[in-house]
Formats: sequence, structure tokens, C-alpha cells
Amino acid sequence: MADLVLGPLLRYVSETEATVWVETDEACEVAVLGAVEPTFRVDGHHYALVRVEGLKAGTEHPYDVRLDGEVRWPTADSPGTAPVVRTLAGEGALDIAFGSCRVAVPHEEPYTKSKDADEDGHEVDALWVLSQEIARDEGRRPDLLFLLGDQVYVDEGSPGTRAKIEERRGTDIEPGAEVTDFEEYTWLYHESWREPRIRALLASVSTSMLWDDHDMSDDWNISHSWVEEMRERSWWARRAIGCIASYWIYQHIGNLSPAALDEDEIYKQVRGNQRADEVLFPWAERIESTGDGVRWSFHRDLGGTRAIFVDSRAGRVLTEGDRRMVDDEEWAWIEGQAEGDFDHLLIATTVPWLLSPGLDRLEAWNERVCDGAHGEAAARAAEKLRRAVDFDHWGSFSKSFRALRDLLGEVAAGKRGKKPGSVVVLSGDVHHAYLCEVGWPAGEADGKAPIYQAVCSPYRNPLSKKEQRVIRAAFGKPFTQVAAALAKLAGAKDPGIRWRLLNGPCFDNQVATLRVDGRNARMRLDKTIPGDHDEHNLQTSFTRELA
Repeated sequence: MADLVLGPLLRYVSETEATVWVETDEACEVAVLGAVEPTFRVDGHHYALVRVEGLKAGTEHPYDVRLDGEVRWPTADSPGTAPVVRTLAGEGALDIAFGSCRVAVPHEEPYTKSKDADEDGHEVDALWVLSQEIARDEGRRPDLLFLLGDQVYVDEGSPGTRAKIEERRGTDIEPGAEVTDFEEYTWLYHESWREPRIRALLASVSTSMLWDDHDMSDDWNISHSWVEEMRERSWWARRAIGCIASYWIYQHIGNLSPAALDEDEIYKQVRGNQRADEVLFPWAERIESTGDGVRWSFHRDLGGTRAIFVDSRAGRVLTEGDRRMVDDEEWAWIEGQAEGDFDHLLIATTVPWLLSPGLDRLEAWNERVCDGAHGEAAARAAEKLRRAVDFDHWGSFSKSFRALRDLLGEVAAGKRGKKPGSVVVLSGDVHHAYLCEVGWPAGEADGKAPIYQAVCSPYRNPLSKKEQRVIRAAFGKPFTQVAAALAKLAGAKDPGIRWRLLNGPCFDNQVATLRVDGRNARMRLDKTIPGDHDEHNLQTSFTRELA
């Protein structure tokens, strides 16, 4: 008799529709709120994305998961209350929690220690604590959760997965204890999402997800030479194919609306297919070998707010002298999604558009030197520095930085539709949190809606004290002046805007919440406060009115 392996995960939710994702241990039919979906099979694993339609707007719909007619979730020992689908109302306040970077390790010592106290320390998971708070007070439950990258780590944490890798193939040869194929990726997702509190959270809060480098490999697509080097490694193709296929299953399809699923050619071939690996793996191999195949970016309409999720990893153009975050076709799609009348426009992109001004100028300098501004020897050294310190944010892709600047400026000025109440770029990646606001040159700011960069990272992967000191220095005036001088010397263009830090940087395990309510918007950042095992709390680091 079929049973649940993973899930349920509540994914896409609108006023009248929802999708619920599950993994089961054998082929079966999955039923949620009267909707029935057959599983599909990939490499011995079974999955279903159940599409529930005809729901009432602005209503809570408690649900269970039935496999071949038998209730399999919730169980008697499931934490919290029964899972629930909360449909959007189309108006009124929405709480959108967001952040990134969550290492899956147990909530016990040494893992709950700080990184300074123990190299395995990661302190307390902010999402795990959020789930505890929801169990104590339903009012703490956000309407949506944006997971902005590094849902799993191929190279860090996950002790259960590392032990299974050691048993399966050993770790004496490359890539050691890092994952190499689809099967090992499934272990990472199981370890990350099966923890009871996390399972309860994901069952009742609609999630949207983007991948970042650690979902595939540290420094993924940081430069063309990096890609060439990785493709020479005997294990890389298996890793990449396994990552693409597992990301599509575990993360991507749940981002899509039922209408978008109906248009997805791969989904149409995979849905209910007991030999879906014959479709999915060759498709993933084509993407890995050619770089083509799919647009991972997507959008969500949330009442009067539009959220555009920009894939800032898989679709990069890495040509020296012409580096871009996305190619021309995807950029045209992004521009199209920014057209319209919105109360607020959100751009969710894993790597920040705006770093500290000093780090932005340093990345712009590095890009120019990598492109040969100071000769071939300096270019080789700059490439090594680019990888060593992760210079791969929007500031390192100057053409895309300026294109996003201009697009958001036009939206804020009401040139692409009704002027919104605010424009907010939501990001993670950098293991600290902050909020900054864009300033325009004299004469260009008049009448524009405010534009913000809101960064929240990590959920669970904090920096050491030494690393925190480096970040604080990077927000300082002396560092910024030196970096700006280097950038100018290398011929980097001025960013054309300035931005001021409003709050942060904050270095805790943390989760941010953006509340939108009509034309009003407010951001809150909460950090974890240790307590007894089931009595951890979130404490507010700052709150800021945005519009």
C-alpha cells in the first residue's frame, strides 16, 4: 500500500486554484480536496503535483492527502494542525516571507552552536522557529513564502546524505562527499524537507522557489572559464543532469500555475508517465550540453502586486566583454512582465542587485580587469579573485545591472503602466540582511515611486565574526572610496544611481516579511532567539515602512 515519502508541499495558490506536491513510495493516485492525480516515475521515485481548482477565494480549506483512497497525511503524530490551503482574496493585506540559504543539519549540538564555537555550528533554523511560532499563534503564518536560493547544499551540511554517499561510493575521489547524480539529490531534498516542523510549514504556506549556486555547485556559472573547467571533470555531467532533473521535479513545476503547466511541453510528457526518466534525463542532458532549453523565470500575481522571479544562475551569458544575467530572449520576457498597472512590483532574484556601494564598485572593477582592462596577467589574477570572493552578483554583470536599473526606473516613473506604490527587489545569497533605497541624480527622481533592495539571508548558515567584520567594513566610507577609485581607473561605468542603507547589515539566522496592503508596504526582519528545544522565538531586528 502506497505511503508518503515527502510532502505535502503547498505550492501555487491563487484565488481559486492551488497545487500540492508529493513524493510517494510507489505508483498510485493522489487525491487532495477531491482532485485526483496519478504519480509519475523517475529513476524509481514517484511524484505527483495535484491541481485543485474551483476553490472559494479568501478562504481556508483544510485538506488531507489520500493515496489510492487511503488517508496518508496528516498522521496522528503530525505536528501542528491539519494542513490548509488558504486561497488569495484578491485584495487586502498579504504577508510574504522571504529569504535564502538553509543548510539542513540536526537541531542538536554541535550543529546548534555558532560557527565560531564549532566548525559544524549553524545555530538555529529561522524557518524551523517560524513553524514553532505558527503552532503557538496562527496569526504568525505568512500567506506566501519565497525561497530565494540554496534550498539544498551539494557541498555543505546534510550529515545524513554525506553518510549515505560514504556508504554508496566512498569519498576518496572527486567530488568527495558532494552529490553526483539524481539519486543523491533526492537524499538532499529528503533531509532538508522531512524534518517535522519544516514539513508542517511547507504543507500550509504557499512556496515559490529559485535555485542558486549551492543547489548546483559553489560559484555555478561565475565565468566562462569556470564552466569549461567543470565540464572537463568526469563527474560533472552526471551532477548537472541530476541537478536539473531534480530541480524541475522538486522545485520548478510547483512554481507554475495550472495554465502554465498546460503549456509546458515537458510537463505534458511527464505527467502520469511511469517511464518519465526517458523524457526528463535526455532533456536535462541537452540543457547541460547546449545551455539551451527552458526559461526558469516565472511570475505570480498576488492581488494588486506582481512578483517576477528572475533566474539569475542558469541563464547567464558568460561571454567576456558581454556578460549578462540573462539572454536577450529572457530579458524581453522580464520586460513584458513588468508592463501593467500594479500596486507594487516585486523582483525576486537570488543574488542582490544592489550590494553595499563599495562591493558593487569592487565587482565592477573586477569585471573590467577580467575583460583585460589592465592586461592578460591582471585578467588571470582577477579571474582567480572573482571565484575566491564570489564576485558574481549584478554588479559583476554591468550590462544587466544597468538594464535592470533603467527598467525599474521606468516602472517607478509610471512609463510602463500606472505608477506603483513601490518597487522592491527581493534577494538573498550573501548571508546577511539589509534594506537600502535607490537615489537618482538631480532632476530624475521627481515623481518616481520608491525603489528598494531588500536582502534576507540566511535562514540557516550564518557568518563567523571575522566574516561579519569584513561585511561591515564593506558598507563603510573608506572602503567605498577606494573601490570607486579602482573601478574608475579600470574604466567601469558609473552605476548612474546611488543607494543609501536604511537598515542593517544584520547577521543572524533570519526571515524577512514584506506586508503589502493596497498601496501600502512594510518590511520586517526577524532573527532567531535560542531557547529550549520547542521554545525558540523570533525577535524583530527592524521594521520599515516602504510605501
